[in-house]
Amino acid sequence: MLSVPRPRLTLSRRLESTALHFYQNRQLELYAAKETKRLTLRQLVFFGRSINEERIITSANYVRTELPVRIAHRLRDLQALPYIVVTQEGVAKVYELYWSAFEKFRRYPVVTSLAENEKFCQFVAQLLNEHATVIPNLYLGLSLSSPYLAPDQLDSFMRRMLISRISRRVLAEHHIALSEAYAGTRAQESRVGIISTALDVAGCIRRCTDLLKSRPLQDAKGWPQIVIDGHLDCKFAYIREHLEYIIFELLKNAVDATRHKHASSDSLPPINVTVAEGTDDVGIRVSDQGGGGLSNNSCPVKSPEDLFSFSHVRNATRLDDERLVALRTVSSSQEGLLATVREQVARWQQDGETDNIALQGSHPKIGIGLPMSNIFATYFGGSLELVSLDGWGTDVYLRVPKLGTNLEGIEV
Repeated sequence: MLSVPRPRLTLSRRLESTALHFYQNRQLELYAAKETKRLTLRQLVFFGRSINEERIITSANYVRTELPVRIAHRLRDLQALPYIVVTQEGVAKVYELYWSAFEKFRRYPVVTSLAENEKFCQFVAQLLNEHATVIPNLYLGLSLSSPYLAPDQLDSFMRRMLISRISRRVLAEHHIALSEAYAGTRAQESRVGIISTALDVAGCIRRCTDLLKSRPLQDAKGWPQIVIDGHLDCKFAYIREHLEYIIFELLKNAVDATRHKHASSDSLPPINVTVAEGTDDVGIRVSDQGGGGLSNNSCPVKSPEDLFSFSHVRNATRLDDERLVALRTVSSSQEGLLATVREQVARWQQDGETDNIALQGSHPKIGIGLPMSNIFATYFGGSLELVSLDGWGTDVYLRVPKLGTNLEGIEV
């Protein structure tokens, strides 16, 4: 009797399971027909500021009923893809994870007490951990599928998937944080849930600078000076982890470009970071003399915006063999990729990574930093723009709304 190789059997079962879900499912259709109840940052703060038992239970049931609706919309997005795309190794895994989460949320009973809410928080936290591999798996699958999708279609799909993922994690993590604060197991420290009510922008930049300098270097060139100017007393309500991820990625790119461009120089030119507080927005400009993003032969693109793209047509490096190998490594790891500063610094400290082109950040270099920064920036209606001066350097302009009145940027 011939034995069947295990990898082929696993793939066959996975594809069969995926195919079954393509048949119309009445419950999925019912949830996908519902509209998402988008929130603003101000609403999240207002609701959580005077938290009590009734509000905790209300928050739990909002998360319990809202998340399956948002997941259902993304399942329908996946089902609308060409079949050759959704059966790719990474996309198929994401589909299975989303389907499982949809079924679990849909069947979860109503929360009626604090004891039940504690169990619900444990249930949600477990799902968050299980979905840690969503970003690298999705990125891997769409990279492999890039030849089958037009660039606009691919980027639009990835934006919807990633924005929706951020929105679900915000709602889930915010509820868990509110529950822990109410139970006295988490200090708020000028926070309401996961939202910092008086986020110090210059303090975020300094913190990111200090964390970035904790990365081991392979040479003695050292670090360029990072000069912060502008409205240094600017404070506003925002999700600190989102803002710091963007700043950290922009500074990391600026430092790497500067060190590479001036590798043979005796000194490194400074990186200038300007904070501008307007009536409605907070602006941050990161300016470097790293030669410009388009002059790097290792990342040939036609325009700076192409660095945000997941399509190999706009950014040919998406299909590089080294990048695909790195993606497979991350997507198969238990830790996955959460897109946080904390995981990057933790990996540096754990593995003692050196300043190597293939090992930067919390994972092998996969080119996710700028696209994710753009997604984080636009989640509450902000923007991220790059201006590259070939041969000189790059200016990056981040704008985030400060009033907290913009709805989540979820696309149904």
